[in-house]
Amino acid sequence: MASDDGPTTQPGEPQLSDSLRTFGAVLRALRDEAGLTREEFGPLVGYSAPYIAKIEQGKRYPPSDLPVRAEEALGQLAVKVLEAAGRSLRRRPGLASWFQHWASLEEDAVSLYAYECRVLPGLLQPEPYARRIFERRLPPLSDTQVERQITARLKRQKLMEERQNTLFSFVIEQAVLERHMGGPQITADAIDHLLSLGTRANVEIQLMPLQQEDHAGYDGQMYIAETPTHDWIGYTEGHRSSNLITAPQEVSALLQRYGKLRAQAMDHRATVSLLEEMRGAL
Repeated sequence: MASDDGPTTQPGEPQLSDSLRTFGAVLRALRDEAGLTREEFGPLVGYSAPYIAKIEQGKRYPPSDLPVRAEEALGQLAVKVLEAAGRSLRRRPGLASWFQHWASLEEDAVSLYAYECRVLPGLLQPEPYARRIFERRLPPLSDTQVERQITARLKRQKLMEERQNTLFSFVIEQAVLERHMGGPQITADAIDHLLSLGTRANVEIQLMPLQQEDHAGYDGQMYIAETPTHDWIGYTEGHRSSNLITAPQEVSALLQRYGKLRAQAMDHRATVSLLEEMRGAL
């Protein structure tokens, strides 16, 4: 049985709330058409009746796997309707089109792993750091687009507070911070932010030292999420594109590499010590 601790609606987001209510109404209409109560429908899709009720009431995001799980109970046509409604619901202003699917998986993940060698992971970026990234993006963004991107990124970061039962693990190249992107003050703010987040029980941040002869990350950044049904999905990203990895053999390769990266990176105490040393040198 999947967890009922899905994301809730956020205050001050009428468009999103309307979309949640619309999705819930569609689900309820299809369930009623099939002649199923929530108590009957819930076990068929692997979720509890109270959780289904919250989705139908527009109080919870639907899990990304709900349409597929509903196929046997509701039929293929109903699945297509739910998938279309879900795609509309998951479109969020300020998030790139190629990132939308991964963003929805992030929200439901029970474990989330990230290896970054370019910039700080989006979930760890303080506002000044994120602002500098978007202000320097090419092609240039308008002021309105910059603000929209920053707002979307900060909303994503609420996951770090809301999903206290989710394990967040990050391996970050020391070079990302040594670059001093945005200047000393922005770098100092970023280090302070990492030190603060690293005190949380469900957050693990490790730095990969500049010199590391045995390194498993030469293929580049990667993200891996564990779904509520304990499946694993990988994600990689390049220039204005992304790759969602679902084939078990390919995801297994990412998990092996990430496990090796965690072993090669500094442990928590060494990471904190280095961050404090870097902060003092600014």
